[in-house]
Amino acid sequence: MARISIEVAYALPEEQEVIPLDVEQGTTLIEAVMLSRIADHFPQIDVEKDKMGIYGKIVPRETVLREHDRVEIYRPITCDPKEVRRQRARKAGKKTEGKRGLGSSPSAP
Repeated sequence: MARISIEVAYALPEEQEVIPLDVEQGTTLIEAVMLSRIADHFPQIDVEKDKMGIYGKIVPRETVLREHDRVEIYRPITCDPKEVRRQRARKAGKKTEGKRGLGSSPSAP
């Protein structure tokens, strides 16, 4: 049977791992993850529960891989994305407040 080249990837904020593999044509996403043994490097991976995808798109674990696919294992979201955006907006607002008093003031007519 023909073989294809793929990658299995997982990333933490401070570390990432991309494992290249040559697998048999017809290999599924979950089979590739198991073959890569990436969970041995990252024990926090739960191959039964963590979402997985190909190039940023979540797909079923039974998806058959194609040549050059990159399988990605996604970490669970640990904070509310809306709250993070609010905090970022607040922080940006404080930075611009401090700059308002600097520079030249508008001249009176």
